[in-house]
Amino acid sequence: MFGIIVSGRLVETNIPQINVNQFLINVPDADNVNHIVVFLTGTIPFPEGTGGAVYFSWPDPNAPPNWQFLGYISNLKPSAIFKILNLKKNHEFENTNSGIFGIGTISHVAQIGISIEPLNSIELQANAVSEAAMNATTSSAIEFAQKMLMNFCNYISSFSVTQSQMVPNPTENFVPLSSVKGWYEKFERRLQQNPNFWRQL
Repeated sequence: MFGIIVSGRLVETNIPQINVNQFLINVPDADNVNHIVVFLTGTIPFPEGTGGAVYFSWPDPNAPPNWQFLGYISNLKPSAIFKILNLKKNHEFENTNSGIFGIGTISHVAQIGISIEPLNSIELQANAVSEAAMNATTSSAIEFAQKMLMNFCNYISSFSVTQSQMVPNPTENFVPLSSVKGWYEKFERRLQQNPNFWRQL
């Protein structure tokens, strides 16, 4: 029913079935894997209204598998490529799917699990993961911009002098520190209102 391609390796179509709706395959040397492809072979379609939720578990010598939802395949979307290179390992990642394929034994190889589930619940989960990733990216962008602005203002402020300390120099331009602070406050306010406003500058 399913096929899996681990980048740089042969196609695997003999995916062990561990119960009626779940399939599980081990991936040795997972640290060297960047992408995986999961696909329907075309021999057996999903039952009407269902799809295959794809999960991945990094190896952890000190804990049982902790499953991370990657995405899904369905009759209308019979294949998908998943990037696993940047996935965080087990306990660095908050996850509620720890027991989805049973408790399992402590493993030194990664595992790919495919669970046949109602398509609407899989799509909801996929949307939630996508939204969470987007929010995390937005939060990181805001944090970076704020740190950069603060660093810039602190750097500029370190060169501030009073008017009486200024040495006349006809080739030098001067900007009041109050103007820089005003710009900083305005930029930060606009960033809070719309984290992507800078794209229109």
